Amino acid sequence: MRKLLIGYDIGSSSVKATLLDADTGRAVASEGLPKVEMPIHAPQKDWAEQDPQMWWKNIVETTQSIVKSANVQKGEIKAIGISYQMHGLVLVDQNQNVIRPSIIWCDSRAVNYGNSAFEALGSDYCLPHLLNSPGNFTASKLKWVKENEPENYSKIHKIMLPGDYIAMKLSGEILTSESGLSEGIFWDFKENGLAQNLLDHYGIDKGLLPEAVPSFSNQGKVNADSAEILGIEAGIPITYRAGDQPNNAFSLNVLKDGELATTAGTSGTVYGVANKPLYDPQSRVNTFVHVNHSKENPSYGVLLCINGTGILNSWVKKLLSGDNISYPQMNALAAEVPIGAEGLSFIPFGNGVERIMENKHVGAHLNGLNLLNHDHRHVLRATQEGIVSSLTYGFNIMKSMGLNLNTVKAGHANMFLSPLFREAFVNMNEVALELYDTDGSQGAARGAGIGAGIFGIEDAFVGLEKLASLEPEKAKIQSYQEVYMKWQEALKGVLKS
Repeated sequence: MRKLLIGYDIGSSSVKATLLDADTGRAVASEGLPKVEMPIHAPQKDWAEQDPQMWWKNIVETTQSIVKSANVQKGEIKAIGISYQMHGLVLVDQNQNVIRPSIIWCDSRAVNYGNSAFEALGSDYCLPHLLNSPGNFTASKLKWVKENEPENYSKIHKIMLPGDYIAMKLSGEILTSESGLSEGIFWDFKENGLAQNLLDHYGIDKGLLPEAVPSFSNQGKVNADSAEILGIEAGIPITYRAGDQPNNAFSLNVLKDGELATTAGTSGTVYGVANKPLYDPQSRVNTFVHVNHSKENPSYGVLLCINGTGILNSWVKKLLSGDNISYPQMNALAAEVPIGAEGLSFIPFGNGVERIMENKHVGAHLNGLNLLNHDHRHVLRATQEGIVSSLTYGFNIMKSMGLNLNTVKAGHANMFLSPLFREAFVNMNEVALELYDTDGSQGAARGAGIGAGIFGIEDAFVGLEKLASLEPEKAKIQSYQEVYMKWQEALKGVLKS
C-alpha cells in the first residue's frame, strides 16, 4: 500500500494541492485552482481582502481532483500539511463562522497603528524582543479592527492566520504555531512566549489568540463532515503548518544557518536562515521563527519581501495583450532588446506600501520613457529588470545584517521560469542560483511526513530534483550592475518628488 501525503499551499492567487508518495518523494497528483487568479478586493485605497470561504472552496475542489486522479485507496493518505499566505487576519465567532473578509498580507491600512506602537514602545523593546517594528503585520491589523469595527471585534472568538483557518475547516480545532505567532508580531523572542507588552499596548486580550503548537506536530484530525466533502477518510492527521515563505525555504531544504531561498510569485522574496536573532534596525526586512526552531536549537528566518513582483508582470501582460500573449512569449520579446532596456527603468512598488521602503507608499513608476525609441519589448524587459533591482535593493540590506548571500535556491516556477529574469537575478546580485523541481504544496506534504513521524528531516528530501545551477557571467555582471545603479537613481528621483 502506498504512503501518501497531502500538501496544501494557500496563496493569494491560487490554491494548490499535491499528493506526494512518501517512499519516493515524488508527486503522484497535483492540482491548482482557480485557473485564473483569485480576486483580491480593495474596498478602499491600499486595502486588500479575500473571502476565506473562497480558499476553502478551492481546497475542496483540488482535493477531490487529486484523490480521483491518483485513484486513492482507503488507508493510503497518512497525513496533511498546510502552507499559507503569511500575515493575513481571519476572524471567527463562537460558531467558527467568519466575521468579515480576511485582511491579507498586502493590505496597508494598519501601517499607522504599527508605526505608533513602535514609537510608544520604543526601539529598545521592539527590536530585541519582537525583532521587528509592529508595522503592518497581523497584530496591527487586529488593532485596526478593534478601533474601526468595534461591532465585529466584539464578536471575535479567535483570530487566525489563513492556514489556521483551513486547518480549522478540516478538523474543527483552532490552533496556530510559534512561527505563525512570530509572523503576526505576537511573539516575544527574548521571553520565548507571547508579546504581552504589545498586546497590552493594543488592548488585545491574549485569549483571542489560538494555542500554539510546533510546526511539525499532531495538530488535529480531519473530521467526518470535512472528510465527506473532500472525498477522503476521517481521522487523517494534520501534522504540519507554516507560512508560505518559511515553507518555501523548507521545500528547498533551506534549514541551516546561511542558507537562502527565493520566490517570485505575486510577491518576490528572499528568505535567509540564521541561528541568531538578527534584525534590521529600520525593519525593512523582517525576522520570524523558522519551521525547525526550538528553544534548544534556535532557527530564524530573515524575510525580504517585494509586493509588486508577479502582480506587476501580470498587469503588464493584461495591459499589452491580455490572453493574446503568453508569459514565454513576453520573455522572448523582452530578450530582443539589450540589457538595460535602452535606458528604461521600472520602479515596481505599486501594490501597497513596501517594507523595504520603510512602509512608504512609493507606487509604480516607468522612468526614462522615450516615445521614439521604446516599444512594448522595452517595457517588458524593464519590468523584469526593475523587479530584480528591487530584490537587489533588499539583498544589500540583508548583507548589511551579516547574512552570507552566495548561493540561493528557488523552485522552477513563476518568474524564475524566465531565462531573462534568472540571468538578471544571478548577475545583478553576483550569486549562484540553484533551481529545483518543487513548490510550496510539495514542501507542505514533506512537512506532513516529518510531523507524522514517517521520516525525519534528514530523509524528507528524497526525490527533490535539482534542475539547473546558474553562475554569474563575468561579461554580464557590470552591465547588470549598471542597470541597478540607474534604477537606484530613478528611485531617488521618485522618493524626492
